[in-house]
Amino acid sequence: MRYSEHRPSPMRRRSWLAMILGLSIPVLASSQGAPSDSLTTALRAGGHVIVMRHASSPRTPPEAAQANADNLQGERQLDALGRTTSQEMGEALRRLGIPVGQVLSSPTYRALETVRLARFGEARAQPELGDSGASMQSQSDGKRGAWLKAKSAETPPPGRNTVFVTHLPNIMEAFPDLAAGLADGEALVLRPDGRGNAPLVARVKIEEWKGMRAP
Repeated sequence: MRYSEHRPSPMRRRSWLAMILGLSIPVLASSQGAPSDSLTTALRAGGHVIVMRHASSPRTPPEAAQANADNLQGERQLDALGRTTSQEMGEALRRLGIPVGQVLSSPTYRALETVRLARFGEARAQPELGDSGASMQSQSDGKRGAWLKAKSAETPPPGRNTVFVTHLPNIMEAFPDLAAGLADGEALVLRPDGRGNAPLVARVKIEEWKGMRAP
């Protein structure tokens, strides 16, 4: 688990932390990637937005014989690691009592498979979260990144966390200073402030959720 790639100066860092503390947003630092109990506490209270890259998937579609029965269009699908970590993440959220409210997903098979295996609940397929048929490529007009950034700043209903499942280019377009090196299944945990901003609380790799503990 880690934070933004951006490294502010000591003076700016102190100001940033003071601002966060003033907004009652916890600083959820952890050492050597260890999951933070404080993050669990914060997420159990709701009010966060989890923007995650879909779980591990080969970069090419499967051969017809290896395609899942419901993968009717022969799209990219999760590999064994992606399936396992999706299930483990969902199990961890339920074990920890972290409430999931609205779930918005890319309409691609691999993103919806991530949602289904994690058992997040019914997802709304959102075209702006998709890959526009151009896997792993950025979109030059930036519209989908702008959409994701704006939607991520919307405050979830009381006691709930919103989940977005999308693709690396979409997340990079929306949060270029926060998402560098984002791995398959890794998530940005954001806290909308009600004023159109959503500061970063933590970055969580998909395999780290199962190591998180209840407070």
